[in-house]
Amino acid sequence: MKSAIFALGLLALSVCSAKEVSVHDPVMAKEGDTWYVFSTGPGITFYSSRNMKDWTPEGRIFKDQPVWAKRAAPTFDGHIWAPDVHFHNGQYYLYYSVSGFGKNTSGIGVTVNKTLNPRSPDYRWEDKGMVLQSVPLRDDWNAIDPNIVEDGKGGAWMAFGSFWSGLKLVRLNADWTGLAEPQEWHAIASRSRGPSVAEKSAGPDEIEAPFIFKKGDYYYLFASFGLCCRKGDSTYYVVVGRSREVAGPYVDKNGVDMMKGGGSTVIAGDKDWKGLGHNSAYTIDGKDYMVLHAYETADNYLQKLKIMEMKWDASGWPVVDAADLNRYRSNQLPTP
Repeated sequence: MKSAIFALGLLALSVCSAKEVSVHDPVMAKEGDTWYVFSTGPGITFYSSRNMKDWTPEGRIFKDQPVWAKRAAPTFDGHIWAPDVHFHNGQYYLYYSVSGFGKNTSGIGVTVNKTLNPRSPDYRWEDKGMVLQSVPLRDDWNAIDPNIVEDGKGGAWMAFGSFWSGLKLVRLNADWTGLAEPQEWHAIASRSRGPSVAEKSAGPDEIEAPFIFKKGDYYYLFASFGLCCRKGDSTYYVVVGRSREVAGPYVDKNGVDMMKGGGSTVIAGDKDWKGLGHNSAYTIDGKDYMVLHAYETADNYLQKLKIMEMKWDASGWPVVDAADLNRYRSNQLPTP
């Protein structure tokens, strides 16, 4: 009996001491049999896994800051925000943003690589520079939180935005490294009720982190409402609208246009988890998944990786089970 109790004690100790992956704004991509997660952090932090549970830290994408970063964001300190990753034309494109916190002195850039495997002889990131920039008093939008979506007609679009007048969509050029000319812009979501004004202040309209996911006949626009990064006071939660066209209009379950404040809640915080948001979404082996971060109340509101199966109701709207927040526990392996 004593040996059984001792063994149970060791098991409990190992569970409590297991280190989970701590990320903000996670996105994923798969190469071969390996998944990679990229997140906000110094130089963009990333991890690899064979099973989406046990993750190996792989370091940073940027050893030094992007050469253009200080031009777009004079207060840039090496902390790169909100990446998005896509495979296109034989390369991986990793989009990222630099900014001054709470300001729209911001820029979105892209770097490319033939492989995501840092142990491959072909592994080398080549920064292609800035794709888009926002300037205070000139622009009523913020050039952060990029997400790329293809329109099924050979075109690619970048959704982006945080606070100010909301979320935008702009067409990319054939190389995916700049804007198409002539430029084509769309406003796709906003919480503002008043006129759009280019101000230094972010204002009260808490919306950011667009991610557009194609499913069946619809494009689903996910966004995060509320405030992030405030530990127990974080109010972040995930909403969604949908459209048959990539440029919108996106409407929620009640038919409310997301440009008029619409957005149906997909998942919000509870007593165990706060600040849920900045999600991405993927189809993996025939199932759909939502990837996001959440702050765990029991761990001093530390941000943690969550991967949750995403199902669909009878009307074709995404559904996730909040119980999966506790069921899914990542495991951070030692650095190789």
